[in-house]
Amino acid sequence: MSIFRAKRIVTLTEAKSLPRWQQPVTLLIVMAAALPLAFSTWLALLNNFVIEVANFDGVDIGWLQSVREIPGFLAVGVIVIIMFMREQVLALVSLLVLGLAVMVTGFFPTIGGLLVTTMISSIGFHYYATVSQSLQLQWLDKDKAPQMLGWIVSAGSAASLVAYGLLVLGWKTLGLSYNFVYMVGGGATVLIAIICWFAYPQFESPETQHTKMILRKRYWLYYALEFMAGARRQIFVVFAAFMMVERFGFEVHEVTALFLINFVANMLFAPLMGHMVARIGERKALAFEYVGLTLVFLAYGGIFFFGWGVVLAAALYVIDHLFFALAFALKTYFQKIADPKDIAPTAAVSFTINHIAAVFLPAALGYLWITSPSMVFVLAAGMAVTSLLLALMIPRHPEAGNETIFSHRRSAVSP
Repeated sequence: MSIFRAKRIVTLTEAKSLPRWQQPVTLLIVMAAALPLAFSTWLALLNNFVIEVANFDGVDIGWLQSVREIPGFLAVGVIVIIMFMREQVLALVSLLVLGLAVMVTGFFPTIGGLLVTTMISSIGFHYYATVSQSLQLQWLDKDKAPQMLGWIVSAGSAASLVAYGLLVLGWKTLGLSYNFVYMVGGGATVLIAIICWFAYPQFESPETQHTKMILRKRYWLYYALEFMAGARRQIFVVFAAFMMVERFGFEVHEVTALFLINFVANMLFAPLMGHMVARIGERKALAFEYVGLTLVFLAYGGIFFFGWGVVLAAALYVIDHLFFALAFALKTYFQKIADPKDIAPTAAVSFTINHIAAVFLPAALGYLWITSPSMVFVLAAGMAVTSLLLALMIPRHPEAGNETIFSHRRSAVSP
């Protein structure tokens, strides 16, 4: 732990005098780019690897994804860790864990081996995601947060674009192996995390964060939206790409090309989405997302019911991914209503809430998938409609004391 304490501590005000490349926002962008080099590589290869090498079926992939979500459900443990370790340090350690686990994934092509490596990589992924969300909301000004979050999403998409572009160009041309790609993708994340440790000072947030679990009645709508987001997203993450391989026979370079299109679109449109959220507000932005997702999920179901083809399926996958990019509007909604000292513990609690359904839903729907794949997406459409109804309860100008359309503004905010 002594190495953690040896770093120079700089306040956010003092950080403004640092070179631009060494400022907090730049660190957030660099870490956002480091994450997908490992995770996107793992995700791009996953469906082909488990089908071609590990001989998975829908039940196996459902169980694997359920296990992957257990650390997300246990993200509340971050509250305990930050009592002993700074959030910035935890973010970098989490990236190291993720990268190292991805590096060795290809050496364990069995259900048992993949459950272990997936669990370890998931701890890194979810703990990083929890802490990075907290740091973003603490370090970014409220009036600039939507635009900056758009650029952070764009940076992550650009890194994924590099990883997927190399896969598309090199998978068949160079005859790459699963082991080699996992080693390179995970190793890149490890390298960047190490560089960030030595290149940046420790940044001190203006408000000392609570180090205990925080559950407040006035955050109930945020909790509900997070729960629905976690349940709905699992269907997209687990079964949309799996459908492209199982039903349409996509190979690694074809799945990767599809992901590549997604991240080009996100890289271009995420900053514009950030400006849109800043202009029209979280309520309209989230309502737009959920209406779009409802239509997309119903169309997914139609692929199985009406026998629609691969071109439509691929187009829906790209559109689906774009709508999900608007999810950062939920972060800025919370930033506006939150007590600044609640941000870190609530980020941990919200990730746990987000993953309640994720722990059991993929496994349960894996059994439904082998009997009626279309019903999986019909259920997702129902979840999107529920999310829409919740989003309409967000006021036009959310703030502490005005968290929902049912709230009454008050000068003193009660828990």
